[in-house]
Amino acid sequence: MKTQWCWRCKLDVPMLDDNEWEIVWSKYQAASEDHRDGRAAALAEYERLTGFKETNFNALFDHRISDHGPPCPRCGKVLRTPLAFKCFECGMQIQ
Repeated sequence: MKTQWCWRCKLDVPMLDDNEWEIVWSKYQAASEDHRDGRAAALAEYERLTGFKETNFNALFDHRISDHGPPCPRCGKVLRTPLAFKCFECGMQIQ
């Protein structure tokens, strides 16, 4: 886990590494297969791992480190994707 800027939430949030993401996703799948609320199970597991109470299940998909690029050289916020060529927070063109 690492705290980084989330472009969707517009704040620093705990981001999951790939191993942590697999744990959260497996909770979602297991609950869904048992006809329980998989979204609630995934949100609860995210909170257990990070200590951060996220209320929007869809936001979890943006809280994964490997889906983001490096930090912007100007503002320091992570780029939206690993292939991003522009920081949409400060407007800097990345070469």
